[in-house]
Amino acid sequence: MIKFSVHNLKGEKVKDIELSDLVFAASKNDALLHQVYVSQYANRRQVLAHTKDRAERAGSGKKPWRQKGTGRARVGSVRTPIWRKGGVVFGPTKERNFKKDIPKKMNRKAMTIALSGKTRDKEIIIVDSLKVKETKTKLIKQAIDNLKLKGSVLFGFSKEEKRTKRAVNNLPKTDGVDIESLNIFDVLNHKYLILSEEGIKIIENKFIGKE
Repeated sequence: MIKFSVHNLKGEKVKDIELSDLVFAASKNDALLHQVYVSQYANRRQVLAHTKDRAERAGSGKKPWRQKGTGRARVGSVRTPIWRKGGVVFGPTKERNFKKDIPKKMNRKAMTIALSGKTRDKEIIIVDSLKVKETKTKLIKQAIDNLKLKGSVLFGFSKEEKRTKRAVNNLPKTDGVDIESLNIFDVLNHKYLILSEEGIKIIENKFIGKE
């Protein structure tokens, strides 16, 4: 078991708690982390670029002129790709699929590796509670200053702490996520991860026994 300090939102140390080795002391595996990160990044990708083929272009389906006898090249439609305003042959389309599937077991293992890396680098901050009396941005900003954090910050909120999530939204380089939705992409894209004692219990219950 790992001993870890617990602070309050004033930056004062409250006590020490023990963290599970299975979740917070996993050995490194950069290849697995990279694979899961890339898959989650790809799954968030939105397909925006789309060019219209000849079936989608506006225009008559009528043959512009007769096949023979005009002296001009034969053509069957004004929507032909070789004409201006015709369809595009090899352009990007919205049917492209960038999604990558990762087995649940690999995803869970990668999550424990990421959390362990944050623990080793002292980039996980555990507080006694993330509940605040008022959901005001200045209270969260003050808490970050009290904990002496410089850099991007990710908060993990339990269901009981969900109200505080609104106070995080307006802060630069600061994001909040439900603890049940904690993922590799968000964890690795932020320098610090702030969790409450309740959030730690939820994470350990989720991952212990599923390795």
